[in-house]
Amino acid sequence: MNKAAQAYWNEHWKGQEKPQSVSAWQFGANPDHLAQLVIDGIKTATCSGYIFYELENEPLPTIEDYSIILNSEDKPLAIIKTVEVTITPMNEVSEEFAIAEGEGDRTYQYWRETHEKFFRNELSAIGREFSEDMLLICERFIVVDVKKV
Repeated sequence: MNKAAQAYWNEHWKGQEKPQSVSAWQFGANPDHLAQLVIDGIKTATCSGYIFYELENEPLPTIEDYSIILNSEDKPLAIIKTVEVTITPMNEVSEEFAIAEGEGDRTYQYWRETHEKFFRNELSAIGREFSEDMLLICERFIVVDVKKV
């Protein structure tokens, strides 16, 4: 976590006991736009490929996790808390979840096409093939704080 994110985290919890599980990161291909969707309350969910957690030996997210959302310049914009985590085959992700991701025209078709393209590219880069039933880590979150600018 960079210094700006750490300072934001510390300031948010000033005088209170801080949760232990926190990370700082940017959303996908367009971090500024996606972060704004979170701040605006439109984006309340996200997903990632289970295989990437396995390959990087990373722990799966839990409902105890907090995240500091960064913009494209790694500046903190908001704090979110994970409130639900499920492992779901991509071809079984619900329309409601896809819409909760808040991207594009907010349709299941847009979500499906965009995510398939993204995962095909990411998997190809590591010598793996896309499968319609690949496992996704599906997370729902709430906004805990928005950084005052």
